[in-house]
Amino acid sequence: MKRVLRRRRNIEETSAENSGDEIVEPKNSAAALLPAVKHADRFTFQDLVAEATADIGSRPARLVMTILGTVLGIASLVATLGFAQTAAAQIARQFDGVAATQVVVTPAKAQSGKGNTTVATGRLPWDSPERVKLLAGVDSAALIAPVELADGETITAVPVNDPSAPITASPKLFATTQDLPETVDGDLVTGRFFDDGHDARGDRVAVLGQRAAERMGINRVDSQPSIFIAGVSYSVIGIIEGMDRRSEFVDGVIIPQGSARADFGLTAPSELTIHIALGAGPQVAEQAVLALQPDDPDSLEARSPAASSDLSQNVQADVNVVFLILGVIALLAGGLGIANVTLLSVMERIGEIGLRRALGATRRQIGAQFMVESIVIGFIGGIIGSALGVLAVIAVAAVQGWSPVTDPLVAVAGTLLGALVGWASGWYPARRAARIEPVAALRGV
Repeated sequence: MKRVLRRRRNIEETSAENSGDEIVEPKNSAAALLPAVKHADRFTFQDLVAEATADIGSRPARLVMTILGTVLGIASLVATLGFAQTAAAQIARQFDGVAATQVVVTPAKAQSGKGNTTVATGRLPWDSPERVKLLAGVDSAALIAPVELADGETITAVPVNDPSAPITASPKLFATTQDLPETVDGDLVTGRFFDDGHDARGDRVAVLGQRAAERMGINRVDSQPSIFIAGVSYSVIGIIEGMDRRSEFVDGVIIPQGSARADFGLTAPSELTIHIALGAGPQVAEQAVLALQPDDPDSLEARSPAASSDLSQNVQADVNVVFLILGVIALLAGGLGIANVTLLSVMERIGEIGLRRALGATRRQIGAQFMVESIVIGFIGGIIGSALGVLAVIAVAAVQGWSPVTDPLVAVAGTLLGALVGWASGWYPARRAARIEPVAALRGV
């Protein structure tokens, strides 16, 4: 009798589980004396993952084509952020080596009443380099003044004016002091730079920028070539290149300030460029105006280097805008690819879906299966894309000789973004698979 009652109870529990109704205990029967046992759902999460991933690796070629769009999109995003961070760090490093070690002092300017033109209210002393060299943090300093020639006056390498020769623009003329190469990081190609003696005597010597020398056809100074500045002969004693801080000197002609004062009436220098130690900018800028004009420091202006962090942020923002758009477009293409392949998989497996529904699988279980399948595909694409993006940053940095900079959280976020794209792409195919009825599916097989 007990065996019969136990078998009857098992049949009732099985039928109640398939129908979704609660088990109603019989009253006034021997079965009511048996303890109630609640059976858990036998389709566990492990079964869901196994069912969802069983078909992923069955067709490797289709899997590769499916995740290719996601891989390209995630790789583009990760590489974009990595390139932006690496480029910003590299430019900021160069900024620290050039602009962050330079202070420029100029006379203060004010607007005049006539024509709203600006006029200088201060004046730099001729011995400004010697004064600021006594300050802590100053490596070298040089006075600089552009020299304006009168109309019709030119700089040429030939003494005779040929009317038939094509008209070319004359190089710019600058008057400086002897420490200009050290101050602006210039390198002599040949010859030498003028010294304090040339400046004091007003010797007619000149140093050519490399591009200016090429335009004039001068490539050596051992034969003592000459150039003619407004008809006045100047001996070329050197050719200089580099000039990372002041690139205009490469296309110009440089003469001593003593010569410019004697031949062209130079009245005052226009600026003082100071080469400083890294980090000494604010201090040198504050002390330089006091050393040059202790009675009226407001008549001079000192520009210290801006913060390199601002430059890094600007560079990173500009680079991100373009490449992030490309990455998003590639990522959208990858999401559409996952959606198409998942929908195709649903259409191919209608018979399997109908059979599982006939055996008791719920709509939620069918939808979850295809949803998990899409998430896994997107997750795989996110992992591969993040890895390729990081490797691309490292490879480009190695080729350029840079230090690669990338945030580990970016790679992690790229992987999660791939899974998110898979989830969004699999929503509609999973919903369509869940709405397939068993009879219609089996009838179409």
